[in-house]
Amino acid sequence: MSSTTGPSSAAEPSEDGPRSFYEAVGGAATFETITKAFYAEVAEDPLLRPMYTHDLDEAELHLRLFLQQYWGGPRTYSENRGHPRLRMRHVPFVIGPPERDAWLRCMRAGVDAVEPGVMDEAHRQELWAYLEMAAQSLMNAP
Repeated sequence: MSSTTGPSSAAEPSEDGPRSFYEAVGGAATFETITKAFYAEVAEDPLLRPMYTHDLDEAELHLRLFLQQYWGGPRTYSENRGHPRLRMRHVPFVIGPPERDAWLRCMRAGVDAVEPGVMDEAHRQELWAYLEMAAQSLMNAP
């Protein structure tokens, strides 16, 4: 698993099903649902909202494109922004346990916004495991 492509992005096509996580969970529409619901929560969060000095629309687009690429979708994120460099992009922010937990609360709302018929439990668990790992790895404060 690299920071630019996720675990299923290089999977071989299959005649009996989708070839990537991205396709299996509904593609672009699913990641748009997740990120829109996530940022609706961020907009109301007293810890996270102050970290965004600009309109949340741009941040939502960046996160959506990153997640789409990571999970096997189009490489639009890297084509427009280069390597994700997640740790470097988050260094300016103090991210300790309270910020991590707030981010995960907001992201839980995003993941939960996806209908069960669109994303099955196995894919939800795989996505959530990644999100927890990512949130933990970006912590830079006690």
